[in-house]
Amino acid sequence: MNSVPLNAYLVVAAALFCFGLYGSLTRRNAVGILMGVELMLNAVNINLVAFWRYLTPEHLGGQVFAVFIIALAAAEAAIGLALFIAIYRTRDTVNVEDINLMKW
Repeated sequence: MNSVPLNAYLVVAAALFCFGLYGSLTRRNAVGILMGVELMLNAVNINLVAFWRYLTPEHLGGQVFAVFIIALAAAEAAIGLALFIAIYRTRDTVNVEDINLMKW
């Protein structure tokens, strides 16, 4: 019935989460940081769907949470990109080290 074991999904999700965390922590560009956060949210989605499939496939909880996280990721990307466009218009950079809006 199950051709791919659960630990294979967990390894893929852990690797994806590590790539996203590395990308978020090492990037200077704000768009790169958002892409890293998106990778981490996708890793969480893989975990949710994998655990749902292997533990309780008769309930729809895993799928509902996955759809909720997809909507959350879309909202995060839209708001983040809108903020960075506004910052770019005032500062002419999206380098997070150069953005210090709280300072005079």
